[in-house]
Amino acid sequence: MRKRERENPCGICGHYHKYEEGEVCGICGHRMPVGVEKSSVQVSAFPSEILPEFLYLGGYDNASRAEILKTLGISCVLNTVAACQNLYKNSFTYHCLPDSPTLAFDDAVNFLEKCEKDKARVLVHCMSGKNRSPAVVMAYLMKSRRWTFDQSYQWVKERRPSVDLNPGVLQQLQEYTQKIQVAVEASGGGAPPPLSEGGAPFSFGFTTNPSNVPPAFPAFNTAAAATSIFSRVDIPPPNEFTFGAAVKTENAPQNLVSSGPSSVNPNATDVSMDGS
Repeated sequence: MRKRERENPCGICGHYHKYEEGEVCGICGHRMPVGVEKSSVQVSAFPSEILPEFLYLGGYDNASRAEILKTLGISCVLNTVAACQNLYKNSFTYHCLPDSPTLAFDDAVNFLEKCEKDKARVLVHCMSGKNRSPAVVMAYLMKSRRWTFDQSYQWVKERRPSVDLNPGVLQQLQEYTQKIQVAVEASGGGAPPPLSEGGAPFSFGFTTNPSNVPPAFPAFNTAAAATSIFSRVDIPPPNEFTFGAAVKTENAPQNLVSSGPSSVNPNATDVSMDGS
């Protein structure tokens, strides 16, 4: 087989065959169904990308496609279902959660944080990619990224619409949310309001924050972000605005400074910039 052909695996079975031309896969027998549009089958074998170039979410079907995982640069696999076999132990680093009805969120989060520290791409999967593995990914976003439950759920759901948490897993995730909030409050950090009080809106931090708690909005790095210009509370808005009028305060000089390149506004908070 030519090198060019091996660079484009089948979007359904993950093996290398000319599926667009109707060629039958010599490994699994897959062929493109008659009457199916190409665009509807291109990405079905690929996991959902949750965080760019780092965190992927899928089912056992995705985890069984070694060629596609390697194409995406994935080197680690977090298996949330002990019954799912780890197929390629010589090619990927596997971490399997304990066989228990209760999800080991802390165990999973610790593994994902290690993968991120090592700059390794990781796939989180369960059997179908709809229940256990999405819950683990949401738990990671809440604990590591400090997002709220609502933010984490919406972020994952938008990137994998098939997500459907069952009541038991949903309850475990909500209890884990409360556990994170208690830990944050005990450490002296701010935390979003409990879910029973409505939680925090998905605002990306562009709304007024009267409690002066830093908004937990999606960010793809763990470094402390600089204070947003949209959340400055030390500069109150003017009560009245008149175009071209000078603002007078008790301590401000009464005379106006002449305009020009060398003029300086003593009350200005911005740094002047040239036109280059």
